[in-house]
Amino acid sequence: MAECAVWQRERSFARSVADHDAAAFAEHLHPDAAFGVSGKPTRGRDAITREWAGLINGSVLILRWYPAVVTLGGDGRTAYSSGPALYEDPKSGATRLGRFGSVWQRGDDGVWRVLFDDGIPPQPADAAAAQRFREGERAACPSA
Repeated sequence: MAECAVWQRERSFARSVADHDAAAFAEHLHPDAAFGVSGKPTRGRDAITREWAGLINGSVLILRWYPAVVTLGGDGRTAYSSGPALYEDPKSGATRLGRFGSVWQRGDDGVWRVLFDDGIPPQPADAAAAQRFREGERAACPSA
């Protein structure tokens, strides 16, 4: 199903950050993507990759996320994914939980790329909440 293709693509996007792979991260972005769309967005693949450099390399923040919901648009070329995000301070180990929302577009080459991305501000998380997040990371696409 197309929802599972987007699900897997979102997981791959998250893996690019976990693996500190800036090239793979950039490959997941639409050339004209906009991130932080509910505020002052960062526009364009190169600008977003530069802005996320400290997240990608893990020096500023260790960011992990996974999809909990994927919905395919009626055109078959647009999808929305959303789920939890875990923010870990690499120095203090403090954790916070938030949520993300991404709009994906399937290109003429058949590859899904993030067009819009945003999230809600994370809140402090205790060890039990962080553990629940980690357990949820193992979930498979519910549409499979």
